[in-house]
Amino acid sequence: MMISSASSHLHHVVPISSSTPSSLNFNTSRSTCFSPLSLPSRYRPCKLRVKCAYAGAGVTEDVNSTTIDVAADIRTERLVVLGGSGFVGSAICKAAVAEGIEVISLSRSGRPSDTSTWVDQVTWKIAGDVFYTNWDEVLPGATAVVSTLGGFGSEEQMQRINGEANVVSVDAAKEYGIPKFILISVHEYNLPSFLLSSGYFTGKRKAESQVLSKYPSSGVVFRPGFIYGKRKVDGFEIPLNLIGEPLEKLLLATQSFTRPLNSLPASDLLLAPPVSVDDVALAVVNAVKDDDIFGVFTIEQIKEAAANVKV
Repeated sequence: MMISSASSHLHHVVPISSSTPSSLNFNTSRSTCFSPLSLPSRYRPCKLRVKCAYAGAGVTEDVNSTTIDVAADIRTERLVVLGGSGFVGSAICKAAVAEGIEVISLSRSGRPSDTSTWVDQVTWKIAGDVFYTNWDEVLPGATAVVSTLGGFGSEEQMQRINGEANVVSVDAAKEYGIPKFILISVHEYNLPSFLLSSGYFTGKRKAESQVLSKYPSSGVVFRPGFIYGKRKVDGFEIPLNLIGEPLEKLLLATQSFTRPLNSLPASDLLLAPPVSVDDVALAVVNAVKDDDIFGVFTIEQIKEAAANVKV
């Protein structure tokens, strides 16, 4: 007879011979993870101490008892969020913490002023520029990296922050053996090619190409449109959800009527449904936890990925 534990990823099996007495009691008394955090694997070996007591039929007292050390592989996730104190980044940190994921944020501003309890569960690190980041302090032990880096400015600035900064981050993650890289990119909005040639879009596409080439079977690119939620700027809260949420519902409700217009140039500027920042965050969490998720995700697919975490 074989008895195995139902615990997640517990591989130890205890063989029981046919002569084993009829009563068995297992008491899990202690478990200790003994793998250092520097290991990049998402499975960390742990030692589980189980007390086994057994008695013969009709015997009320224990005939014998002993303690068995059981080796188990426990899956753990450690997520590095680039730009974790920003609008999208902080939502990702919050959602990841809620799902039991260890989170490290790397950003220019460090810990946000938010007093919510989830903030205390994130390790906040300050970096002036990813080009000069000491990755030894950030990446060892991580199982995934998500980049929310991006911004507007001159052509040179947009190429640097949307493209080159993300490329450097992807290369660093690959060098440190991080299993998965997730990029928050942008929807193309069906724009004509001359508009897509701006530094913002070309930078994002350069970053996408790097993710998909370095991580062909585990890289994830999310292409949301307008992201709404409660956004804080210089201490002031901007309720983008008051615009984004009803607009999302309206566009989804009228999608069957507006679909013929999708082929028109730049039509998605008006017809692409907005995406809740919470949905983007949950989609990232889903990608972190599911090894089978990779590739480019459209607005609709982002919402589907988020729904898988909500269930």
